[in-house]
Amino acid sequence: MRTDYLSAQEAASRLGVSLATLYAYVSRGRIDSRAGTDGRSREYSANDIDQLIERRQAGRGAVQAAAHSLAWGLPVLETRISLIRPHGHYYRGVSAIALAESGATLEDVARLLWDCGDHDPFAVTPAHTWPEAISSLLRQPDIPPLERTTAALPLLALDAPHTHSADPRHRRDYAALLLRETAALLCGAHPDPRPIHQLMVTNWQIEDAHLSELVRCALVLCADHELNASSFATRVAASTGASLHVAVCAGLATLSGPHHGGAVARAHAFIQDMLHERHPSEKLRERLRRGDILPGLGHPLYNEGDPRGAMLLEKLGAMHPQSAQLRRILHLIELVQTQCGQRPNLDFALAAIASAYELDANAALAIFAAGRMAGWLAHALEQQESGSLIRPRASYVGRMPVRED
Repeated sequence: MRTDYLSAQEAASRLGVSLATLYAYVSRGRIDSRAGTDGRSREYSANDIDQLIERRQAGRGAVQAAAHSLAWGLPVLETRISLIRPHGHYYRGVSAIALAESGATLEDVARLLWDCGDHDPFAVTPAHTWPEAISSLLRQPDIPPLERTTAALPLLALDAPHTHSADPRHRRDYAALLLRETAALLCGAHPDPRPIHQLMVTNWQIEDAHLSELVRCALVLCADHELNASSFATRVAASTGASLHVAVCAGLATLSGPHHGGAVARAHAFIQDMLHERHPSEKLRERLRRGDILPGLGHPLYNEGDPRGAMLLEKLGAMHPQSAQLRRILHLIELVQTQCGQRPNLDFALAAIASAYELDANAALAIFAAGRMAGWLAHALEQQESGSLIRPRASYVGRMPVRED
């Protein structure tokens, strides 16, 4: 008896399909068949069936891997911009922590992320006035910073220079102007040639060199963090050929979600609630007994704690050792770590800085967005220069259409 070919029933059983599906594979040329020994039936290649099973299993594995990649999983895009390691993250091979420690500004980091070389796109002085459409937005105090900035950027794109220029220098000049404009919009100010951290602190009307230094460090640490949700959204928009203004709007819109930038607001609310408690330890224990998730703690990519949050909180504690407000915040951090073993992340640190200076959650989120804008622009530039469109496929798991005979 020949064993290299199988009967229809044996072939369908090995494939785990119906006879109709087996015949469909044959008609598509995926399985060879020949006349059976009785002259009436057909036999089907065992080798073709085994190869089909292998390809199907490999395909399922690829689909599962792709699905896992979209949730803190396997890498899906190549980039030269940033790298994340358990002990910290790097901008084009340079430690972000080291840059913050060295006194680098957000502008310095932007030049590095954008691979500017000897060219300084920030040498161009921005205009000191806004168009009337933008000024009218700034005169409405009820519009939050993120929403105001998202509304303004498409209007600024209408008259922006070098919007669709292919020249690398023009594109980086365009990015530098956009970074300054965005920072000004986020804090309700006019574009300014001063370093962005100074612009933001001055607008908050807080004369404190310590705060200026904290904001500088925070902007540097926030500048990029690989393919987070907002950076990926920016790359998708940029891959279509959209202008930088429009591409970073996708990043801003994504940042506004409660599972991204909203984490900063939740951390700020948590700190404020706990600061008003006479017995924070008991309140914290009560929250944990209920199973409440404490915001601003832990990070999936840093098992030993988020080094960005640790650095900012260390600097915050060293700069204001006599502040009663800060002592309560530091005490809260100790309580959290003692009772649940988790360490504060970047979101918590930004909220703690804002709380220490009696700033609201919008100020903390403005720092995050202004810093991350440098990274969004880096991803947009890299994606556009690659010339490729991001268009993944979906794995359909819904109701299948009815076949019409």
